[in-house]
Amino acid sequence: MDALTQTLKQTIESADRAITAQDYDALMQFYADDASLVVKPGLTVTGKASIRRAFIAIAEHFNNSMVVTQGNMQVIPGGDVALVIMETLLHATDQTGTETNITRRATYVFKEVAGKWLCVVDNSYGTALLDFTDDAASE
Repeated sequence: MDALTQTLKQTIESADRAITAQDYDALMQFYADDASLVVKPGLTVTGKASIRRAFIAIAEHFNNSMVVTQGNMQVIPGGDVALVIMETLLHATDQTGTETNITRRATYVFKEVAGKWLCVVDNSYGTALLDFTDDAASE
């Protein structure tokens, strides 16, 4: 594993630990100020304050029981950005007590800012977002 892939893997794992611990102050350190988060298909928020509120709402939706981990990953660097394609694994128990295990092929865009890699686009749905668009259904 090359140095950039290792750095981004460690960064994402640290962010996942912050999500699982519901440590939103720590989590926001992984995002650029103008980052965007795909909350769900059709809903994207921008900026740390909005991302923080979204993560709190997501945690509440999953009964504050989310455990996020990562599987396989590929990193495609280009200049001061890197596209990360990664399996995201979510385990949670919803409000009804039903356990949920979700595996997604997420896409993240990281940008190097002052020597630190920050997430600028967080899309846990990856290319599956195309399955939710009206335009994709008509083509």
